[in-house]
Amino acid sequence: MNKERLSLGKKCIKAGVCGSIVATLCCVTPLLAIALASVGLATIVPYLDYILFPALLIFLLLAFYGWVTSRDGGDHHR
Repeated sequence: MNKERLSLGKKCIKAGVCGSIVATLCCVTPLLAIALASVGLATIVPYLDYILFPALLIFLLLAFYGWVTSRDGGDHHR
């Protein structure tokens, strides 16, 4: 059970960090705006903040959960 929990924690950290990086890149740089404009969806650009900031928060929480889970895995051997 501890190995499964440790593995889940590592997967959550990876997913959280990768998702946070992607969400940050889309917030800070105009990559997503350019990509949406190139496929004809430029009308969505003003609403991206309503999606990207909550997504960034969710991914950061996922990474934190993974960190707590993987760190907690070794404490049960006392």
